[in-house]
Amino acid sequence: MVGSNRIGKLSGTQIEPRIGTQIGVQIGLVVVVVLGAMVAGACDRGHPQREAPVAEPPAAPGAPTASSPAAVPAAALPATVPGCTLDPLPVRRPAAARLVAIGDLHGDLAATRAALRAAGAIDDHDRWSGGDLVVVQTGDALDRGDDERAILDLIARLEPEAAAAGGALIALLGNHELMNAAGDFRYVTPAGLHAFDDAPGPAAALASRAPAAMKPRIAALGPGGSYARQLARHAVVAIVGDTVFSHAGVLAAWAPEIDGANQRARCWLDGQASEPPPVMTADDGPVWTRAFGGSSVDCAELHAALDALHVQRMVVGHTVQPGGINAACDGALWRIDAGMTKVFGGPIQVLQLAPGPPKVLAGAR
Repeated sequence: MVGSNRIGKLSGTQIEPRIGTQIGVQIGLVVVVVLGAMVAGACDRGHPQREAPVAEPPAAPGAPTASSPAAVPAAALPATVPGCTLDPLPVRRPAAARLVAIGDLHGDLAATRAALRAAGAIDDHDRWSGGDLVVVQTGDALDRGDDERAILDLIARLEPEAAAAGGALIALLGNHELMNAAGDFRYVTPAGLHAFDDAPGPAAALASRAPAAMKPRIAALGPGGSYARQLARHAVVAIVGDTVFSHAGVLAAWAPEIDGANQRARCWLDGQASEPPPVMTADDGPVWTRAFGGSSVDCAELHAALDALHVQRMVVGHTVQPGGINAACDGALWRIDAGMTKVFGGPIQVLQLAPGPPKVLAGAR
C-alpha cells in the first residue's frame, strides 16, 4: 500500500514532533463548512527542523482532533472523481524549446518577480515577455511571507498571457496550498492572515465556528473558496517532455496514481469532493516525501520512478538546499528549492532545462 503516515502530538501550543529523518505532526483542523456541509481534516507533517518558521503559531483554537489520517488505496486512484465536473488536466505536455523551473515562493513577491525575470518570463511591468517559454513552478506559493495573495494574483494573470504568447506558466500544488485549504494556518504570518479579508468566499465558511480572524482566509482558501477554485486549476504532478515535476517528488509506487492524485486534489479544492485527497495525507506522496531532498538519495528508487513514468529526469522543490540548486544521481534529479525567500535568505536561482543541458540561472532582487 502506498502512503504511510507519521503522527505527532499537539500539547497546548507546543508541537511535539516524532523525531526521525522526517518530522511528523498531525493536528486537528478548523471545521470548514462549504457548499452545504463539509468537514476538512488534514495533516501537517514531514517538515525537517531547518524548515521550521521563526515562530510557529498553534493550530486553530478549539479545532477537533483528526483520529485517523486518510491512506492511499493499494489500487491506482481513478482519474475521475464522482460528481466532479472539472475536466482533467493533461499530465504530459510536449517538450518545450525553452523550459525553466522555479522552486518555492513562500509569500515573497519580490523573490517571485526576481525569479520570473531571471527565467526571462516577465518584463519590468510584470507582463509575460517569455514568448513560447514554459515555466514550471513547483508549488508552495503560500505561507511564511506576507505577499501570498499578490503572488496568486500574479500567477493567475500570467497564465493566460503565457498561453496567448504560445508559452505556459504551469504552477503546481505544494503541501502548503493543501494545508491552507484544510484550515492549517500555522505557517501564516500576521499580515498573511488578513491578506484575504476582502476576498469573496462561501457564506457558510464565514458562518463557521472558526475564530473570527481566520474566517476570511478560510472562505477564500477553503474548498470552494475563490482562491481555492483558482488553485484547483493547478495539478500536483506535471510532465513536460522527458522531465517530471512535483513539489516533493514522485516515488515509484506513486507513478500509477498521478492522474487520480491530480484530479482528486483539484476536485476537493473546487468544492466538489467531500474528502481531502489521499495525496494530502500520505507522507510518502508527491507533496510530502523527503526521499529526494536530503543529502542521501536512493538513486535506484529514483530511477525506478523515472522508468515507471517513462521520463529521464525529476525536478523537485520542498526541501531547502543550503547551497542552492543542485543535482543528484548523475543529473537525473534536480532539487530547486534554493530558499530564495525572505524567511530563508537564499539566493535567487532558477533552473533552465532547455535548450541545452540543465543550467542554473541567477537573479537579483
